[in-house]
Amino acid sequence: MDRIVSRFLIYGSMPEDSILMQLAHVCRAVRGGEYDVSEISSTVNAQIKRILEISTDFAFDKNLWQNYLTYLLVTAENPFTLTAEKTGGSDGTVNHFAKNDFAAFIELFHYDFSWLEDILKTDVFSCITDYRAIEKPALMYNGNVSEKVRGLSDRLATAADPDEFFRIITGFYKDYGVGMFGLNKAFRIAEAPDGSVIFKPVANMEHVLLSDLHGYELQKEKLVVNTEAFVEGRRSNNVLLFGDSGTGKSTSIKAIVNEYYDHGLRMIEIYKYQFRLLSQLISQIKNRNYKFIIYMDDLSFEEDESEYKFLKAVIEGGLETKPSNILIYATSNRRHLVREMWADRDDMEQNGDIHRSDTMEEKLSLANRFGVTIGYYKPDRKLYHDIVRTLADRNGIDIPDDRLFLLSDQWEMSHGGVSGRTAHQFINHLLSDTDAK
Repeated sequence: MDRIVSRFLIYGSMPEDSILMQLAHVCRAVRGGEYDVSEISSTVNAQIKRILEISTDFAFDKNLWQNYLTYLLVTAENPFTLTAEKTGGSDGTVNHFAKNDFAAFIELFHYDFSWLEDILKTDVFSCITDYRAIEKPALMYNGNVSEKVRGLSDRLATAADPDEFFRIITGFYKDYGVGMFGLNKAFRIAEAPDGSVIFKPVANMEHVLLSDLHGYELQKEKLVVNTEAFVEGRRSNNVLLFGDSGTGKSTSIKAIVNEYYDHGLRMIEIYKYQFRLLSQLISQIKNRNYKFIIYMDDLSFEEDESEYKFLKAVIEGGLETKPSNILIYATSNRRHLVREMWADRDDMEQNGDIHRSDTMEEKLSLANRFGVTIGYYKPDRKLYHDIVRTLADRNGIDIPDDRLFLLSDQWEMSHGGVSGRTAHQFINHLLSDTDAK
């Protein structure tokens, strides 16, 4: 195996502590004849455990060794894979080197560990190459990653030659991308010690669709029109969804990402205290072959908070051209985002019939920098009942309208008033309480 791995060029920068490199070192030591069986066995078992841990995280099954190698391929960010992400398997001299690497990967996919098992008196490799996973609840692993890696693994394992392997993997890079952005829909961020941004995938994003949000058809249409323009490379705007709580603002944005994930749309959620990282965040994603929505939920600022100035500078301002693959989508209960105080009017100037306050202008201008603003308001009683009826039918609750609406009205009186969220909570109550039916 060490001889195979030594042939890598494009994929040759794997960390020394990676599973593949550690097993390659084991094979070289055993082949050299100078080794301690107990130490080598301990190293092998440690790497097998790491494979099992990865397989548990992503619900890999059958041939865990091939699943692991596939996971390496789809997460390897290098000049070749990043170029393939944008252009697929386009012609170029680099393809010659890539195909040499893929010839080595084919050998690794079908590597016979039996000689090593005989020496170490173990069957661990036989077990992981013919593995039957324990069925896990879907919420315990990232189903999106699991499905893609296992499907790709099956195809790569049957590739007849490096040319076919090349077509399969570069097609995957083109369709889904490479690294964590290729496998995941949504991310949160953290700050690295060097000040860079670390992306943390959201393992199990709620799979809600726009059709699951009853009503608000005009609002959804505006959001779809802007998002479709964005993913198709046409002019589009940052979006502010504002209005009453529980009306579906956040749900709409989650649904948009689910609907357009296959079009290369990804979402990065950022919190207010992280706004100082916005410039660094944008610099790290602006050249990737994806469309990114930077998502800010429940956005608002108190009078003593100045983070909104970071946001204003990023939305419009500065010398650098705004990246075409990034938009900001925000939700807020406030139309103007920054709380306006009577004291803000102290610097009021009067010019003829025009009254102007610099402080008020600065605060109100933040909301004006969102090119699309969409209002979500509490439903009237009829729409509330329609939402309740739709959710009841969707969940198999067979209650006559008059009783269902009476119970829903009683519920909303003590649970925050009429809203889509209240309707969902009421239906969950019915599903959990048979007496209520």
